[in-house]
Amino acid sequence: MTDLTFTGERFLPGCAGEIAYEHWHRYAFAQRFVADRRVLDAACGEGYGTSLLGAVATSAIGVDIDAATIAHASARYGDGTRIRFVEGSCMRLPLPDASFDVIVSFETIEHLAAADQPPMLAEFARVLAPEGIVVISSPNKRVYSDERGYANEFHLHELYRDDFARLLALAFPAQRWHHQRVACWSGIWAESSGTDAEAWLGDAGGIAPYQAAEGTYFVVVAARSPEALPPSTPHISLFTDAEDSEGKRAEVNAREVLRLDRLLKQSDAELERQAGRIRQQDALLDEHVRSISDKDRQLGDRAQAITALESEIARLHATVTAKERIISYRRSFRWWLQLPWVRLRLWLAKRSRTT
Repeated sequence: MTDLTFTGERFLPGCAGEIAYEHWHRYAFAQRFVADRRVLDAACGEGYGTSLLGAVATSAIGVDIDAATIAHASARYGDGTRIRFVEGSCMRLPLPDASFDVIVSFETIEHLAAADQPPMLAEFARVLAPEGIVVISSPNKRVYSDERGYANEFHLHELYRDDFARLLALAFPAQRWHHQRVACWSGIWAESSGTDAEAWLGDAGGIAPYQAAEGTYFVVVAARSPEALPPSTPHISLFTDAEDSEGKRAEVNAREVLRLDRLLKQSDAELERQAGRIRQQDALLDEHVRSISDKDRQLGDRAQAITALESEIARLHATVTAKERIISYRRSFRWWLQLPWVRLRLWLAKRSRTT
């Protein structure tokens, strides 16, 4: 068996999650239209869908342009009679006219250039029996790309609804449209079989019938005439995988949210402790700053006192110096020679004041 590598675009059965829901659901939806009929799975890819359809169809042929993919599909699913795989292009199908009752082509048309899309649908019309139907899907360009700002490198020409409808009408004017989108739902189902379906939209403001929004993908059942269309298609079709992978993924995400919430609370508590320590440090710092300010004021007062003391010392030093000069002078020989005359002048001055 040839192994195939997942490229991010061509779906493989081992893939899980949203991409698995989208691809498996489309084939599960198509099964109701192929029972006991000749089916072509155009651009069949890995072959899992052809095999699923072949379980109820008279015959199922898968066509794909990639030789390695066809070899893989033939080895894994082909039985040579009921389920077969053929290498070929959807624009030039290596198959006879009017040889199929149902053509299924999921996520194919957007991989062709705009000029190649009408020839592909013309080939579908050629190999389809007059009362046959086509079940075809395509990304809704407005939701798939525009709203998400997304560009799929594998898509050459995506379509808006009106463009897709006009393109289909060239060969298949009778159309019954469905939308597909992966979403979260609460499901209530009967243990016994039932036919009715309902959907609700609600919140604290009230409950009302669900008005479906546009899907990410269009799934269209188309034919040459309204009479060829199936008498009915399901109003709502739901799908989940056997492993409940999306539910488990949501549960894992929920547990991760709870874990992160606990970490956030622990982080908040640690931040609060750190903030408390910072507040204590700030208080100590403020006290230290106040202490430094008080010491600065004390040092300023002491500096002023020292300056005043130094001034007084300088004054006293000057006085002592002057007195030392006087004492030194009076101890000199010249002073002793002048002393009698000094005393005489002082006595005469005193006498003159008293007479």
